[in-house]
This record gives sequence, structure tokens and C-alpha cells, in this order.
Amino acid sequence: MSTYEAKALAEGFEAAAGLKLYAWNARVSGTLLVPLHICEVVIRNAVADALEAMHGPQWPWNPGFERSLPRLGGPGYDAVSDLQNVRKKVATTGQVIAELKFVFWEKMFTSRHDHRIWNAHLRRVMPNLDDTKTIAENRKRIFEDLNKIRLLRNRIAHHEPIFARDLRGDFQRVQQLIAARCEISASWLFVEQQVIDTLKCRPF
Repeated sequence: MSTYEAKALAEGFEAAAGLKLYAWNARVSGTLLVPLHICEVVIRNAVADALEAMHGPQWPWNPGFERSLPRLGGPGYDAVSDLQNVRKKVATTGQVIAELKFVFWEKMFTSRHDHRIWNAHLRRVMPNLDDTKTIAENRKRIFEDLNKIRLLRNRIAHHEPIFARDLRGDFQRVQQLIAARCEISASWLFVEQQVIDTLKCRPF
């Protein structure tokens, strides 16, 4: 509670008011889970669409695709190991897509995949990207946005404070990523979301 109490004191309230901020932080975290859920599904489907075009419907088992992934010899996320471990547990491409970590899809937007995948497929699988930017610029922006969104999701999952973030900006980032793939889905999400109303109810 010390983080919330300190914020309350800094804003001129008694430390006990931090409990209201704690409760609001939990509520807004909950409302953000729906947009984050939709964003992950949309992004992983976009990547899977491109991978199927490159490597066929059984792309998770394609040796060429596996060789295109980075291999880490030390600490950090290892996409090859993640893919191999998931394949041992499931039997279909759809199950692989559902089981791979969020970071797998994020790392698919690094520059190493520009020549292999994105130069040919980015604008097809995400047709509403900024036309004034190059494929590499759009791909880089997607990667950076996904990284910020993943870190936000991790904080929410660990019940950590997120009140100091620009949460409206986070929500807009999620919306823009979804809209890049499907504007209808982004519009539907906006109707269903409760983020904006919850942001207005912040205690201080």
C-alpha cells in the first residue's frame, strides 16, 4: 500500500485515501484486460496469416520457419524453445497459436523478419496502417507498441500499480493496433469497453 499512500500524501490527502486509489487501480486494470485480450488475438492472427502464406498451414512444424527464429544461448526469451515446447503439447496450428506467449508475437515484428515476411505481407495482413510510412517504419512502430502493451499486461497480471501510466494513451495504442488489422473490430471494441468511463472515476 505504500505506493498508493505516498501518492495520496503527495496530492494533499491523508494516507488512508490511498486505499481508494488502490481500489480504482484494480478496477481500471480489470477494464483494460478486455482490450488487451482482443489486441493479442488480432495480432497473433495477423502474424499467423502471414506465416501461413510463407510456410503453409502447418507453419509451426516447418523447418525453414524454425530456422528463421533467433536462438538464445543465455538468459532471455527463446522463441525456438517456446515453439518447440508448445508443439510437444498440441496437435494443430490453431492450438499452437493459442499457446504461444505474447512475446513470441511481439518478437515476430523485429527487423530480422522484414525481408522474410513483412516486405511482402505486412500491408496485406494489416491493411489500415499509415500509408505515409514505409513498411519498416510501420513494422517498427507495431513492435514498439506491442512491447509497451505487453509490459502493461504483465503489470496488471502481477497486480502492480499502473495509475502513473498514461492509460488513455495505452488504450489508444491498443485500439490503433486492432484498427490496423480490422477497423470493424476496433469500432466494436470501443462500444464494449469500459476503460474510458473508469478513467473518469479516478479518485484523485
